[in-house]
Amino acid sequence: MLNAAKRIVQIEAGAVTLQAVLNDSQTACAVWEALPITGKANRWGDEIYFFVPLTLPEENPQELVAVGDIAYWPEGPALCLFFGPTPVSRGSEVRPASPVNVCGRIMGDATVLKTVRDGTPIKIRRPEGK
Repeated sequence: MLNAAKRIVQIEAGAVTLQAVLNDSQTACAVWEALPITGKANRWGDEIYFFVPLTLPEENPQELVAVGDIAYWPEGPALCLFFGPTPVSRGSEVRPASPVNVCGRIMGDATVLKTVRDGTPIKIRRPEGK
């Protein structure tokens, strides 16, 4: 298995480009193997999700996540990028629609995703040479 520190991905959504690191979960391994993944951004509060061609089981599902977390949503199936509260959050918590598998973390300021609108093409890929 690859060392998680080497699983750096690039996220491109409109004018926004971010880097993230995938963790060592089985979900993250499946995402890594499926790269590049493309889709269209769907906004849900301060979350972007997009449908992916993966069918994965729940793995340590979490009802609350942190700003900057990347997660797989088994009910979607979709990848989710969290950068603030969602419509079901209580206060400042970051709550997905239903439990998700956290599989990575955005490096840097995830709140730049606030500029991404519904329908914006989104791509997650390995950086050049990886």
